[in-house]
Amino acid sequence: MAVERGLTRRLGRELLLQAVYISLAVLVGVFVAAQLMENLLIEQALQGEADYYWHREEAIPGGPLPDTKNMTAYRQGYGVGVPADLAGLDDGFHRSADPRETLTLVTTRNGERLFLVFEVEQVGNLVMMFGVIPLAFALIVIYLSTYSAYRVSRRAVSPLVLLAKQVQQLDPAEPDAKLFQVDPAFEADDEIRVLFEALQDLVNRVLQFSERERRFTRDTSHELRTPLTVIKMAVDRLLRDGDLSEDKIQVLQRVKNSARDMEELTTAFLLLARESGQGLAADWVCVNDVVAAELERARIINPDSEINVSVDESCRLMVQAPEKVVESVVGNLLRNAFAYTDAGQVTVQIQPRNVTIEDTGPGMKPSEVEQVFQPYFRNQRQRGGFGVGLTIVKRLTDRFGWPIEIESEPARGTRISLEFPAARAE
Repeated sequence: MAVERGLTRRLGRELLLQAVYISLAVLVGVFVAAQLMENLLIEQALQGEADYYWHREEAIPGGPLPDTKNMTAYRQGYGVGVPADLAGLDDGFHRSADPRETLTLVTTRNGERLFLVFEVEQVGNLVMMFGVIPLAFALIVIYLSTYSAYRVSRRAVSPLVLLAKQVQQLDPAEPDAKLFQVDPAFEADDEIRVLFEALQDLVNRVLQFSERERRFTRDTSHELRTPLTVIKMAVDRLLRDGDLSEDKIQVLQRVKNSARDMEELTTAFLLLARESGQGLAADWVCVNDVVAAELERARIINPDSEINVSVDESCRLMVQAPEKVVESVVGNLLRNAFAYTDAGQVTVQIQPRNVTIEDTGPGMKPSEVEQVFQPYFRNQRQRGGFGVGLTIVKRLTDRFGWPIEIESEPARGTRISLEFPAARAE
């Protein structure tokens, strides 16, 4: 639709401009021709009449003066003589517009003067009359040719307009190659047919790729979650054994934490493998509840932690998004803050449209801050994990349009600000 408006309108505008330019050229040409006829041809005709009269006067003196419908001759001593308004004119051409437009030629031979007065207005009317007819004919031909060219051009681009409409109707989630078919009503050129066939082939390949991705996502989800669940159940069963030593309990707890990390990593990868709006129900999620749940999990995992947690809630922040996505982003940021803070303070501020997480950990250098979102980046203070937590956070926030900023300074901690532009504060 936008393409139809833009492309066809542009063609029509260009053809119309061409018609206007050609029309102006024809009008100027007719005007110039009329001026040349009045100025040059009439002057040459008068000069020829005067020369012919003087030649005849030398051969047969006393002959009649030239007299036509548009030209009158005057000479002293002949007929009515020379009018007073002409008697004082010098030799040459003289124009007058009062009482009517005339062109007067004055010539002198042997002391005798001849005055030829020509009615220019009559000739001008004839010139315009005979000029308007061919001009009108030329303009009609120009306009008909322009309209015909517009029809032909529009018919030529119609397949492209149809193709643009079909692309707009294409559903990225379920692309249909049958959309890209040339309408039999169009006389499409070979290049247009090649373009349609190429798009059909591309859509078919995308469909095959999407199907492979769905199968892989489904199979991966099943194959990874099953062994992780078995590991967690086995560890929980062992932990219920009261005869275990403290060292063994710590080892089992680490195994359980690693299994949990793997489960969360699997969930995040599966989220990234999906389209933002496919397979994930978007609803209003309370960020405050997500933060509270993640902090509770941190207390359970690290019961002996010396970290002081402070939550400053100026409102209840509601975000419309899949709950798993919000949990993955906020959970990764909070786990990072706890992982890099041995003892000190973790502060969470929930404000309208943004959440800020600040810790008093070791911080990072500016060069490390620049690389922190890169996959598998691990600084010298890396503690556990796989080096992809912040990479996952960055990809999810980019996908959902949530700007994230990190400020950090060595020995002073890190501050992460996450913004939700379309959030609702209650």
